[in-house]
Amino acid sequence: MTIKERYEAIISHFKEVNPNPTTELNFTNPFETLVAVILSAQCTDKRVNLVTPALFATYPTPQEMANATTEDLLQYISSVSYPNSKARHLQAMAEMLVEDFDGQVPSTMEELTRLPGVGRKTANVIMGVVFHKAAIAVDTHVFRVANRTGLAHGKTPFEVEKTLTRHIAEEDRYNAHHWLLLHGRYVCKALKPDCLNCGINQFCKHHNKK
Repeated sequence: MTIKERYEAIISHFKEVNPNPTTELNFTNPFETLVAVILSAQCTDKRVNLVTPALFATYPTPQEMANATTEDLLQYISSVSYPNSKARHLQAMAEMLVEDFDGQVPSTMEELTRLPGVGRKTANVIMGVVFHKAAIAVDTHVFRVANRTGLAHGKTPFEVEKTLTRHIAEEDRYNAHHWLLLHGRYVCKALKPDCLNCGINQFCKHHNKK
C-alpha cells in the first residue's frame, strides 16, 4: 500500500463513520475555548468540563480573569493536572489579551504562541476550532495514531504535523485532527489498542506487522 492509498483509505473511513467530528470540550466563545484548551493539556476533557462552568461564570471575560490572582484561579482549577502552572498561565494570558490584543483572541500562530500557556498544539486547536483554519493540532493521541498507522513517521509533534499537512487536503485538515484524536482516545489507546474493533486496522502498519 502506498502512502497515498493509506491516506485515502483512512480519511475515507473517517468521513463515512464520523462526517462531522468536533471537540469534546465545552465552551461558548473564543475566550472560553482558549481557556479550556489550555486547561486540557495532559488532562482529560471530562475533567476540564467539570471545572470550567464555575470558572467561566466567575471570570467570563479576559478583563475579569486578568484582574484575578493566581490563588483566585487555583480555587477553581485545583483538580486539573498541573493546576499551579495553569493558574499562572491563565492569569498572564488574560492580562496579555487585554494589554496587547484589545481583549480579543488572536487568530495567527505567531500571535497565539506569544500568549502564556499556548504552544503550537494549542494554537492550532484555536485556529481550527475558533477561526476554521486548515490547522492540524498534534497532541499525544494524534501523534500516536499517525505513527502507528503509518500516516507519519515523526519523532516530534511538529514533524508529524508537517507530514499530515502535506498529505491531507486543506478542506479535511480540521476534521482530520478530531478524527485521529478521537480514534486515539477511544480505540487506538496508548497501552492497549483495540485492534480487533478498529475500523482502519486493514490499513494500519502496526496491526499488519503482527
